[in-house]
Amino acid sequence: MFGFPSEGEIRYLRECYPAGTRIRLENMDDPYAPVPAGTEGTCVGVDDGGNILMNWDNGRSLSLIAGVDRFHKI
Repeated sequence: MFGFPSEGEIRYLRECYPAGTRIRLENMDDPYAPVPAGTEGTCVGVDDGGNILMNWDNGRSLSLIAGVDRFHKI
């Protein structure tokens, strides 16, 4: 998903990643301060821009971008 997501895409993300969903990061496309691959965390929601809001187990809170970052539910 690139650009601003549609209402349907946001609804889909919210259904797939409700608050409390556990996620393991495979790769984050952030050149400055990515969360390390293999880090696990808990989804706290999906914002109106389609960002998956995270609380990572290492204390970080950097959001995931579907279609850019690689991750999976655990």
